[in-house]
Amino acid sequence: MKTIYNIFVSLLITAMKIGAVFNYKLKKGLAGRRQSCDVVQNVFSPQDRVIWMHAASLGEYEQGLPVLERLKTEFPEHKILVTFFSPSGYDNVIRKNHFADAVCYLPFDTDKWVSEFVNNFTPEIFITVKYEYWYNLLDILKKRNVKIYVISALFYETQVFFKAYGKWFVRQLKNNVDWFFHQTPQSTALAKGLGLKNSSTAGDTRFDRVKKLRGQDNFVDCIDDFIQSRKVVVFGSSWESEERLVELLISKNREVKIIIAPHDLKRVPAIRQLFPSAVLYSEFENSTLAQFTNAQILIIDCIGLLQKLYSYADVAVVGGGFHTKGLHNILEAAAFGVPVLFGDQFRKNPEADGLIAISGAKCFEDEFFAAPYLLELLRNDELRRQIGENARRFIDSQPNATQAILSKILS
Repeated sequence: MKTIYNIFVSLLITAMKIGAVFNYKLKKGLAGRRQSCDVVQNVFSPQDRVIWMHAASLGEYEQGLPVLERLKTEFPEHKILVTFFSPSGYDNVIRKNHFADAVCYLPFDTDKWVSEFVNNFTPEIFITVKYEYWYNLLDILKKRNVKIYVISALFYETQVFFKAYGKWFVRQLKNNVDWFFHQTPQSTALAKGLGLKNSSTAGDTRFDRVKKLRGQDNFVDCIDDFIQSRKVVVFGSSWESEERLVELLISKNREVKIIIAPHDLKRVPAIRQLFPSAVLYSEFENSTLAQFTNAQILIIDCIGLLQKLYSYADVAVVGGGFHTKGLHNILEAAAFGVPVLFGDQFRKNPEADGLIAISGAKCFEDEFFAAPYLLELLRNDELRRQIGENARRFIDSQPNATQAILSKILS
């Protein structure tokens, strides 16, 4: 079975090389992987003791971050490595003021690539987030006596582990992973049903992170000048569908202030063309105050502000749910007691199910169904307040997953 898996990895590498000719992100990820060994060689020595966290993309990184921060506190003499599979996760973190000693792409999962990479340092703890299981990597790390943990694990019945050919994968996990920290009791039960007894329910570490957000300084320069005490809808990580909802909204309500933070900054020119009277956040210093305060729409053309912007919102519309790309983070808005709206094409998203169940959020088939409800929320202060309070209570009710995980790792 390992031979078949290695053939699959080889095909994946080939497909990425071919795809890189036509796709910028694939090209960028491929080039980044070629540099990964150089990155760790420049930062680490073979004797350096390293805590290593791997995340597929930005969302998984944010799930792992609370645990990684605590581990850095507990082991201040260790160095920190973060690896990503996707360019979007890598790009977002590398631009931030992160505390990791090195950030790079995960090497392709072949014995040669992984061994060359790991030979540059001494990993002592390896954390992988949610469902990133690279079997040659786990096997090599286990042979080096590295402690391996999966945090915010999420098992579901359509995974490869539950297929007739999935027993080899399950056996690999059983042999290599020291402990699985699951997001939900259902996930824990599924894992134990497969024989992965080294499992417990810790909860989702993102709840710990967003609770912490409320206590930080969430001031964003110029936003109060833009809002002028009016109601505000923040469209976070927007795609085309959410921006069509903006069109529907402004056709019915000329008073509400709208902040659009697109998922991809490359789309800012297209959004500006769609809303010619909108102002860009970057233009504040070069605009008159009147231009800024009279505008109905503000487009955020930089990264790193969205989580703070939710603290200004009366309603949040979060992107990704009106298509199959995947719903973006809805917890940041909910933590501030803001009603959250999104499309219904989400899956494997227990926090969305949970918020909907307690009436702290609502999903819709498309933007045309969402528009009347959004308008009603803006009209009905009591309804908006109650839904926002439901969202806040949902966040507050979640267990301290980070503490549960740290207690087990340090025991």
